[in-house]
Amino acid sequence: MTSLTLLLWIALGIGLQIAVYLGIGFWRHWRGYQDLRSRVTDLPEPPAAPPAAEAAGVPAWTGYRNFRVARKEIEDAALSVCSFYLVPEDGQPLPPFLPGQFLTFRLDLPTAAGGTEALVRCYSLSDGPRADYYRVSVKRVPAPPGSGLAAGRSSNFFHDRVTVGSVLPVRAPAGHFHIDRSDAPAVLIGGGIGITPLLSMLDACLATQPQREFWLFYGVRHGGELVMAEHLAALAEAHANFHLRLCFSAPRPSDVDGREERRHGRIDVRLLRQELPLKPYHFYLCGPGPMMESLVPALEDWGVPAAHIHYEAFGPASIKRRPAAVPAAAPADAGIVVGFARSGKELAWQPAAGSLLEFAEASGIAVNSGCRAGGCGSCQTTIKSGEVAYRQPPDFDPEPGTCLLCVCTPKTSITLEA
Repeated sequence: MTSLTLLLWIALGIGLQIAVYLGIGFWRHWRGYQDLRSRVTDLPEPPAAPPAAEAAGVPAWTGYRNFRVARKEIEDAALSVCSFYLVPEDGQPLPPFLPGQFLTFRLDLPTAAGGTEALVRCYSLSDGPRADYYRVSVKRVPAPPGSGLAAGRSSNFFHDRVTVGSVLPVRAPAGHFHIDRSDAPAVLIGGGIGITPLLSMLDACLATQPQREFWLFYGVRHGGELVMAEHLAALAEAHANFHLRLCFSAPRPSDVDGREERRHGRIDVRLLRQELPLKPYHFYLCGPGPMMESLVPALEDWGVPAAHIHYEAFGPASIKRRPAAVPAAAPADAGIVVGFARSGKELAWQPAAGSLLEFAEASGIAVNSGCRAGGCGSCQTTIKSGEVAYRQPPDFDPEPGTCLLCVCTPKTSITLEA
C-alpha cells in the first residue's frame, strides 16, 4: 500500500466519522424540534377565566350608567391621543373587567340644526382594572387629506367637547378580546391606536404575573405617534420578562438610534421569527385592517395554531383564516339566500364572508356598526323571516325579532330589514 493510498484511507475514515457525528447531531436536534412542535400544537388551552365582575363580587350594571370625566391627559407627542379618566356619578363600586375589553358610550353630538344626535361608539380600556376609575384613550381621526371624507365624529367630539366634569352614559365593560391568566408566554402586537387594549393587558398582567414572559411589538410611523412611550419604557426597565420592540415604518433620524428595542420597518413574521425563541406563545393582535389582514394568515402559515391567535381589528377588516377541516358531506349552509329588504337585494350566502355584517358590507349594503364584537348593539337589525346562529354569545341582548349582524350568520335563508 502506497503512502498516497494510506493517506486517502485515513481521510476517508475521518470524513466518515465527521458525517456520522453530524448525522447524530442533526437527528437529535430534529427529534427535539418535533417534540417541541408537538407540545406547541397539542398544548391544552387554559381554562376560561370567570367574568371579572363575578370574581370580585361586584355585578356589572345593565343599560347605561353615568360617568364623570375626572381627568384628561394627552399621551403622545403628536397631541392626537387623549386619555379620559372616568368615575361613576353614583359613587358605587366599579366592577373590574377582563384586560382587553372595551366600554360603549352613547354620545349626544350637536347637529347643524341646533339639536343633538345620539351616536354609539366603543373604545378599549387602556389600563388595568382599578377600584375607582376606568380609563379610555381616544385618537383624534382627522379628515383624510384630499378625500372629501369627514373627520371622525366621535373621536373629535371627545377631544373638542368632552372636558373635565362632562358626564357620559356608559355601558359596562364587554368584549371577547381579552388575555387569559395562564402562565403561557404571550406576544402582543399593536399597530397605531391598537396599542390601547394591549396596554390594559400589560398593566394588569405585569402587576399580577411578573414572572410571565411578555413581548410587545408596537408599530407606528415615527416616534411622535408613540402612545405612553415613557410608561412602556418604565415597564420594560422594571420587568426582566417583558421585552419591548418599537417598530417605525417611516422613522425620523432620532427614532432609530441603535437602541436595542427600536427597529426600522413594519411588523411582519420575518421579524417575529428573528426575535422570538421557539416557544408555545399566544399571540394577541390589535390594529388597522391592512396590518391584521397580512399578519393573521402569516402567523397561521408559520405554523402557529389557530387557537393561539387572538385579535381585534379596527374598521371593516376581513381576516382570511385557514378553514377548519370539515366532513366531506355537503355543507349545511348550501343554498342559503340572504335578502336585504330595504336595499332590494337577494344574494347567495358566502360562508367565507364571515359574519352577516361583513357579508352586507362586501355586497355594498351600508349597515351602522360600532364595536363589531356583539357589545354595543349598533348593528341590531330586524329579522323579517328566517333564523340566525351566533358564533359567540353577544354581550348586548338584542330585542326579540332582531339580531346583531356583526356576530351572527344565517341558519336558514333569511330576510333582513337592511
